[in-house]
Amino acid sequence: MEQIKSKSIVLGLTGGIAAYKAAELARLLIKQGVDVQVAMTDGAGHFITHTTMQALTGKPVLSNQWDGSGNGMAHINLSRAADAIVIAPATADFIARLAHGLADDLLSTMCLARNCPLLIAPAMNRQMWESAATQRNIAQLKADGVIVLGPDTGVQACGEEGMGRMLEAEQLAQGVIGSFQPKLLAGKKLLLTAGPTYEAIDAVRGITNRSSGKMGYAIAQAALDMGAQVTLVSGPVALAAPAGAQLVKVESALEMFDAVKKLVAASDIFIGVAAVADYRVAQTSAQKIKKDGGNLAIELVPNPDILAYVAALANPPFCVGFAAESENLRTYAEQKRRAKKLPLLAANLAQKAIGADDNELILFDDAGEHVLPRSDKPSQARALLSHIIKLTMTNKL
Repeated sequence: MEQIKSKSIVLGLTGGIAAYKAAELARLLIKQGVDVQVAMTDGAGHFITHTTMQALTGKPVLSNQWDGSGNGMAHINLSRAADAIVIAPATADFIARLAHGLADDLLSTMCLARNCPLLIAPAMNRQMWESAATQRNIAQLKADGVIVLGPDTGVQACGEEGMGRMLEAEQLAQGVIGSFQPKLLAGKKLLLTAGPTYEAIDAVRGITNRSSGKMGYAIAQAALDMGAQVTLVSGPVALAAPAGAQLVKVESALEMFDAVKKLVAASDIFIGVAAVADYRVAQTSAQKIKKDGGNLAIELVPNPDILAYVAALANPPFCVGFAAESENLRTYAEQKRRAKKLPLLAANLAQKAIGADDNELILFDDAGEHVLPRSDKPSQARALLSHIIKLTMTNKL
């Protein structure tokens, strides 16, 4: 998180209903130590007031070319002082003007005059997003080096559903933070598993665990921030996939195993974060098993060990395992690492980690153990990846 502290960001708002999310985005960035200066188009003022954004940032909102500058060059002064410009929401019209270099107000002129990164968060109706013109404009902006955050799919203000919805404020904040991360994993392909698995008993019942998937999803986001190509094989969770990750949804351990087998050959790094069920039901029922007052006997059979399979491949990727223990953490974790011949294993106490927003990890490798003090899971994810990078530098992945 050090890369984002004390950074200066211009947060630009254009005229879309998603402008309300910019208020939360500003709050989240300021919470991380970012200096936020808001600039708004006239259209944005129809959706959120200057007063709201000024109250959140503690600075007057700028919207006029002649605001905030004694020399009449606010667009130059502001763009030179900024470490990045973030446009959220970015409407179809504003995207088109950016793509064609049109500049007739403070915000568009600032973007054209900038010498800092530009990030945009598209927000529009699904048909506007899918139109050939918008896709041409987005392709041009990407070719020009503009970072495009989103959009997402979902229910839109017009009542329709589809692609074009602006990312949520928390996702945008992560994207902005990630843009400042050194791209130490650029060109690397990372495959990871996350979340629980669900082993069906019958049509309505199953065996699962309390894994939230937060740690795995945090690692996926951190890896994206560091420039990796990320494939996330996820069990059932209530989390939004990080923008930019290839998401493969699975339920059972066998489905997760099949997905990993298909994808692992193309991976440089494999991280097994998922809490995979050790056992599954031998015979599942297609219908709900009716209660008859007696005991119900269920035969359980072992599930495949996904991590052990990957580590035992003839040419495996760099393998990282996770161990969630309830006792004897160090002993069991190191035993697991050695048994599966892993170069690195991250361990934590299950009762203190599952479902929590923060965590303490102990990393075990051939050099010994390394404690990552308790902190939020995104910070732990970045620390874990930094350790992986150190270990793999000599291996030249």
